[in-house]
Amino acid sequence: MGRPPARTIDQATTERLLVAAERHFGREGFAAARLEDIAGDAGISRPSLLYHFKTKDDLYAAVVDRAFARLGEALGAAMVTGGEFPDRLDATIRRYLAFLDEQPQIAQIVLREFLSPSPAGRGLLMTQIRPLVDLIVRFIRVEGRGYVRPDLPLREAVLQVGMGSLVRSAAGDLRGPLWGEQTEDDAARAARILFLGGEVGR
Repeated sequence: MGRPPARTIDQATTERLLVAAERHFGREGFAAARLEDIAGDAGISRPSLLYHFKTKDDLYAAVVDRAFARLGEALGAAMVTGGEFPDRLDATIRRYLAFLDEQPQIAQIVLREFLSPSPAGRGLLMTQIRPLVDLIVRFIRVEGRGYVRPDLPLREAVLQVGMGSLVRSAAGDLRGPLWGEQTEDDAARAARILFLGGEVGR
């Protein structure tokens, strides 16, 4: 059996690096995360890491781009599922919550940038977050006409749900004591009531 092509090996190594970097950047922040530690977790040397990503800034940008691309795809798919708008809103909110539960390090990265922006991070994150917020606001405004509370300040509501869920995801072992045994269903229901003003359709 022959060796896999070099391109396949490079792709697998890149993926391991991104997973390791996401973990370190989330836990330690951009400044404190060390390339040596990221490379070690990915099973390669620091010079090999620099073959894939020339600088720490490049690695950080790739981590953020990858995370928001996955989140955008997940939310976009939820928005076009079948059913009435309340069901699609439910699916979108649940997918966002599930993404954060699966990837708490992403919430940590975003919150770190809001509280203590890194040279590489704040502008990069804003170029990712704003289009995503715009996408969700447009979805609710257009598709939710006749469902969404007419008095709702929509952008503020989207950011309230989004940031509240980020904090919940990033809270680690404080999540239980602060939020209790809140489930994804509870969080989605609360967000749904905020947007629709009540339990519509169920």
